[in-house]
Amino acid sequence: MTHGVTPGLRERKKARTRASLREHALRLFREQGYAATTVEQIAGAAEVSPSTFFRYFPTKEDVVIQDDFDTRIFEALERQPPQTRAVTAFRAALRDAVASLSEAEWAQLREASALQMTVPEIRARMFDDMNRIVQMMARALARRSGREPDDLEVQTFVGAVFGVMVTVTFPFHTGTESGMEARLAAAVELNPASEVFTRVDEALALLENGLEL
Repeated sequence: MTHGVTPGLRERKKARTRASLREHALRLFREQGYAATTVEQIAGAAEVSPSTFFRYFPTKEDVVIQDDFDTRIFEALERQPPQTRAVTAFRAALRDAVASLSEAEWAQLREASALQMTVPEIRARMFDDMNRIVQMMARALARRSGREPDDLEVQTFVGAVFGVMVTVTFPFHTGTESGMEARLAAAVELNPASEVFTRVDEALALLENGLEL
């Protein structure tokens, strides 16, 4: 009888490796700076090879950008009652995902957000990565509505929701601070009661209620 590794165990091992790489990467970035940290150092700290690192993250920037928060949102969306309107369901899914974060995960989110706002290479890569998130959202909403991801109404809805989240989340207005300082300040203030997530929810509520200007 062959004793193989069950899919569940494999997935858990992959999740642990991915989490370890991200944890060590953020620690090294904090201790010695983003530019001074290499993929080889991150892999060594996590006790894996550089090639293993690249199986989980295509670039060094991706270890900062890609976490499982988006996945949690879309998993929570799948759990919403099918008769619930799409925006209402998405708002509930976002709240569920936010509520699921532990203190350690919030700390990682704050660190990653600060890096995303202040390191030019990460910011550039983050905008490239947005297509991945848009496609995830389109597939999730297509399944929910029984349509195809490239359906015009699905694409329009995704564009509206994603546009709301990007516009509200990114601190474009700098006030009296320099642009870099304002972006960093907004990023490090993320927490469960954060104005960022409150504003996203409020903005989605406007969309839900048929916003007209």
